[in-house]
Amino acid sequence: MLTKKREVAVVVLDMPLLDTRTSGRNLTGVFVADLVLQILSYVAQTERENIRQRQKEGIAAAKQRGVKFGRPKKQVPEEFARLREKWMDKEMTSREAAKCLGISQNTFLRWSKNMSEQDCM
Repeated sequence: MLTKKREVAVVVLDMPLLDTRTSGRNLTGVFVADLVLQILSYVAQTERENIRQRQKEGIAAAKQRGVKFGRPKKQVPEEFARLREKWMDKEMTSREAAKCLGISQNTFLRWSKNMSEQDCM
C-alpha cells in the first residue's frame, strides 16, 4: 500500500521487524508494515465513526431534554424601529444605527430584513 505506491518507510522503534528501511526493503518487513498500517487505519476509521455516532446520540438526547444549542438570541431593543426608520430615510447609515444600539451592523441589517419580510406577510 503506502510502502509500495509511495515508497514510504515505516519504522516502529521497539519492533525491528516493522522497519522497512532495512537492507533492500525486505518483503517480510514491507508486508508486515502494510498490514500494521491497514489495521491501524481500520481502527482509526472505526473510532471516528463511533465518535460521530455517540455525538449524534448525545445531541439527540440533549435536544429531547430541551437543551438549546447556540447563543441565545438578542432581544430587539425598543429604539430599533426608530433607528431603522432613520436608516431607511437615509438620515443615518446602518453602521451608525447599529453603533447606537450596541450591536453589529450585520445584526442590524438582519433585523431590518426580517422586519421587512414580516411587513410583506
